[in-house]
Amino acid sequence: MHITIVGGGFGGVKAALELSKDPKSKITLISDKTDFQYYPGLYSAATGRSHLQAWVPLGEIFAGINNIQVVIDTIATIDKATKTLKAISGAKYTYHTLILALGSVTTYFGIKGLDQYAYGIKSAAEIARLKQHLLDEFSKPEGADKDFLIVGAGPTGVELGSALGTYLNDLKVHFNKPEPRMKISIIEAAPRVLPRMSEKASRLVHERLTQLGVHVELNKKVEEQTVDSLIVSGKPIKTNTVIWTSGVANSPFFEANTGQFEISKNHKVIVDKYLRSSPDVYVIGDNAFTQFSGLAQTALKDGIFVANHLLGKSKKPYVAKMPPVVVPVGERWAIFEYKKILLSGDIASRIRSVADFVGYSDILPFGQALGVWHAQRIKEDSYFPVVTPRA
Repeated sequence: MHITIVGGGFGGVKAALELSKDPKSKITLISDKTDFQYYPGLYSAATGRSHLQAWVPLGEIFAGINNIQVVIDTIATIDKATKTLKAISGAKYTYHTLILALGSVTTYFGIKGLDQYAYGIKSAAEIARLKQHLLDEFSKPEGADKDFLIVGAGPTGVELGSALGTYLNDLKVHFNKPEPRMKISIIEAAPRVLPRMSEKASRLVHERLTQLGVHVELNKKVEEQTVDSLIVSGKPIKTNTVIWTSGVANSPFFEANTGQFEISKNHKVIVDKYLRSSPDVYVIGDNAFTQFSGLAQTALKDGIFVANHLLGKSKKPYVAKMPPVVVPVGERWAIFEYKKILLSGDIASRIRSVADFVGYSDILPFGQALGVWHAQRIKEDSYFPVVTPRA
């Protein structure tokens, strides 16, 4: 059985690993990146911790697995009639069975100036650009920017906002800039932080952010960004540093191939009870129109489900299940929520640490997972950007 997988994220990698357990399976994984990207670790890598926790080479993940072939290329089009994929390189790939797990991309919702001036932390290139900007700021004779704005109070915005203060203070010491305390603000259009969690969880996290000195602006609409300011609900805020964490959209691959898929109102692919968009094409993770798509745990679950279905291990239909949510908010503090269980503080922080190890273990052998997990505790040897985008 030959299976082609497009996408080297949680869903694609997990599906490949599960399918490879059957020696009769032959898997081709096509990814536009040479590394697997551990999204929960990006905020930490962007604020001075080791980049090893956020990127793992695909070659290391699949080392010693002879029935997986990795191809680095970017798929642009699909023709289901001929079962053909065409890449931007010009290469063509035929498939027998296809799993699409392309993940999501950043979207600015058409807000003027954000694509030109805002920073992000969704990739190695974005993190390197942000770090270089911060270094440039602290290298100025007049000192660094006084206002650092984060747009979006979802998990990424909260994680970044709570960690950024420590990193900026380290930079102040490193560059001997004893200027007054800088202001970190999180701007959110919704009426509360972490709007997808319970109201009690939101309240506890808001209180924690306040304790950390992070200013939170709710019910605020970002309207435009210029070279030196962000326009929020009609009011300009002078700043050179806007970090966008607010919006993601489905992979543009599906919009470019709309005639090949049935698309929902939220631009995701409509799938059947076995996560298929057509008899030989599965769509999983962020790309599928399922209840909890967009979460790493969902993508992992989807990868396992499809592998079991293809290997004949299970014929049960897919059931969307709400995964637990745990968000770190500064050192030794997190919020954990699952159904009616709500925990906060150090105990939730420990749960997050265990969850990260489990996340690495889902992708890596035990020894490698332990090493990458340990890298979370390591600060980079230098404040200079050490993460270089890989071809």
